[in-house]
Amino acid sequence: QVQLVESGGGSVQAGGSANVSCLASGFTYSAACMGWFRQIPGKEREWVATAGPYYSPDTTFVDSVKGRFAISRDNAKNTLYLFMNSLKLEDTAMYYCAAGSLLGSTCRYNYWGQGTQVTVSS
Repeated sequence: QVQLVESGGGSVQAGGSANVSCLASGFTYSAACMGWFRQIPGKEREWVATAGPYYSPDTTFVDSVKGRFAISRDNAKNTLYLFMNSLKLEDTAMYYCAAGSLLGSTCRYNYWGQGTQVTVSS
């Protein structure tokens, strides 16, 4: 079965950096659209970034993290990464890894991890 297991994150001061990773299994990772989402309690889950499959390896980001976050995938290790720099208080959230399919130019996510917490403090 599909499994997405996030790790990393933790507590960091504003302006600092944090990394989260996601180990995937149970599907053809290189052909999947992979993404990161985040959620604050009481708010809807927000898309953060996407890394396309091997045949369309584009990366995209929500405007609020452009220039600060980077997404990377290692198709040999079935692992997705999110590198977060210049962290702000508003980046505090539970970060979720997601997997899906590229349909046209859009990723349709079907699977989700359990999440890993990132807390940014002043």
